[in-house]
Amino acid sequence: MPLTPVLTKRFGTKAPWQIENYLRLDGYAGLEKALTMPPDDIIAMVKESNLRGRGGAGFPTGMKWQFIPQNDGKPHYVVVNADEGEPGTCRDLPIMMNDPHSMIEGIIIACYAVRANHAFVYIRGEAVHAIRRVTQAVNEAYARGYLGDDVRGSGIRFDITVHGGAGAYICGEETALLDSLEGKRGQPRLKPPFPATNGVYDAPTVVNNVGTLCSVPYIVLGGAAWYKDLGPEGSPGTSIYSLSGRVKNPGQYEAPMGTTLRELLEMAGGMSRGKELKFWTPGGASCPLLTREHLDLPLDFDAVAKAGSMNGTSAVMIFDEDDSVVQAVLKWTQFYEHESCGKCTPCREGNYWTAQILERIWTGHGTLADIDTLLDVSDNILGRSFCALGDGATSCITSSIKYFRDEYLALIETATDRSTVSPALTGVSA
Repeated sequence: MPLTPVLTKRFGTKAPWQIENYLRLDGYAGLEKALTMPPDDIIAMVKESNLRGRGGAGFPTGMKWQFIPQNDGKPHYVVVNADEGEPGTCRDLPIMMNDPHSMIEGIIIACYAVRANHAFVYIRGEAVHAIRRVTQAVNEAYARGYLGDDVRGSGIRFDITVHGGAGAYICGEETALLDSLEGKRGQPRLKPPFPATNGVYDAPTVVNNVGTLCSVPYIVLGGAAWYKDLGPEGSPGTSIYSLSGRVKNPGQYEAPMGTTLRELLEMAGGMSRGKELKFWTPGGASCPLLTREHLDLPLDFDAVAKAGSMNGTSAVMIFDEDDSVVQAVLKWTQFYEHESCGKCTPCREGNYWTAQILERIWTGHGTLADIDTLLDVSDNILGRSFCALGDGATSCITSSIKYFRDEYLALIETATDRSTVSPALTGVSA
């Protein structure tokens, strides 16, 4: 079946980031239609479409919008999580660089639906080019009357503020992002209360991912039934899969949810070195590893969860038989050790110790007891840390021991001194 692009349909056209070119391909048509509908009907349509958040958790978007209390006398806000710091993930940046107006259109529709007048786009600070491009697109939208006073004759004012973060992975967690947006240190908040009632500036707030909001104009134009036909029942729509590592043509591939790794590898030209697939991540380093046995696993939220992992951000990092799983897990764990905000003891101390143990094993100074200690420390992090960073950090450790315990044992039993070998990985997107 030929693949029909949705989120990437403007990619490759002439300067798609410019509003004139955006308007030639259904640009802002979804907004025009949305403004003729009651806001509650838009929420009902998004809910019926079963659009699930593309930021990793897969929470139903319409339900999240429905949580916003109405007639409460408070201002409402929409916040876009464009921090994108998960290792291996490169999906939101290409959208913001190639098609920023699709995100802006989705934001305005979301604002209209939840009765918000102001939105914030929180972009990772290192993504300077994306910040500039989105800012330019926002200015174009103001100039053409899609933002500002009386948008398209609706009598409603909508504003968007673009905010550059400071490069903290923890700010991908929605409440840490909100604190950072308010000028505080980026650390997760205690929940409840949830952002839907007490978000930015203690007001009701919807926090959505870039890809989630970009899907909204297409749902408004095509309808919920059309959107549900694009993928499996529990996870409809398309996703942009980020393929990196040992693949001939790494990059972003849009495909219906439920596409398998075997199919994605065919699109990307196969393995890059002619070697067999060894292990891979379905949604970034925070998701439990999968193996060659899972080549035909449908990559959607429900199927991947049933297999013991997470679809996450659809960041597919691919490793072949010559890659060391211990080396990869060490690299990721050092990342989580560095990025822990330090607010809770399990994550702050646990990631420090797992990184030390993994380095000891990799450099040829490990013992058999280290494997049990890794599992024990991971168990004390999982479910006990303040936010999902700690839980995600244990995923690669426990899953790698589950599938590749023999590789750990071989490193321990041979006890070759590798202390001078860099743990840096060729082919891993960090």
